[in-house]
Amino acid sequence: MSRLTKGRVLIVAGSDPTGGAGIQADIKVVTALGGYAMTAITALTAQNSKCVLDIHSIPIAFLRKQFELVIDDIGTDVIKTGMLHSALVIDLIVDLIQDKARDIPLIVDPVMTAKGGGCQLLNSDAMQVLKDKLIMRAHLLTPNIPEAEYLTGIKINNLDDMYYVAKSLLSLGPSAVLLKGGHLFSETVIDLMVTKDNLLEFNSPRISSNNTHGTGCTLASAIATGLAQGLSMKDAVLRARKYVFTAIATAPSYTTAGYGPLNHVHTVIKDI
Repeated sequence: MSRLTKGRVLIVAGSDPTGGAGIQADIKVVTALGGYAMTAITALTAQNSKCVLDIHSIPIAFLRKQFELVIDDIGTDVIKTGMLHSALVIDLIVDLIQDKARDIPLIVDPVMTAKGGGCQLLNSDAMQVLKDKLIMRAHLLTPNIPEAEYLTGIKINNLDDMYYVAKSLLSLGPSAVLLKGGHLFSETVIDLMVTKDNLLEFNSPRISSNNTHGTGCTLASAIATGLAQGLSMKDAVLRARKYVFTAIATAPSYTTAGYGPLNHVHTVIKDI
């Protein structure tokens, strides 16, 4: 069995009943890229392609059990976090990582809002905890432009702003930051990855599509899978971006009401 059919990824995030984002999307991504997905669910959401209507928090003791039982039994090669909606949840995950998974690479996707609007996916009291306790432990932080602006308080209008904000986010302690540029209107989507020693720029043509629900979850989980399979950070990002590009380009267009889901299984079903 080749290394690209291996790779255990533990996803700590919320559920999306539409299947386009959250835990449901994460599982599809990891599986479609040949990895093995496991989950610790932080919250249930009531949402559709237009908005998030309600959030039901998983009891904190039950979240702890999910995480501990998976780590103690199957183990993991990478941990990826998504929707961590409260300070209490973030504090717990930090404690669990410190106790159970200190040496496991951590991908932090700082989920804050849903693309279609509605309920906030990160409580106001959780922002400082996220910055002070979790981001500093990240192997990679993957904010989009609005999330980066929330985290830094700096407005991003162009590529120079992206570079400055990415470096500012690096000062919070992560080993690397991948700042996604999809929210800047241009024909080319540019993502910047910065470490203390390097700056990498990733480019791809913009696809005109409303089928972009869950792109952030999808990209972060795809990167996590690559790292779990032994790819370098650069190669994991390159493969993940290619995967997301094709997933948008071949999306099934299930809804015209809001933002539709991606085609997560394009690596499995070739004739779409």
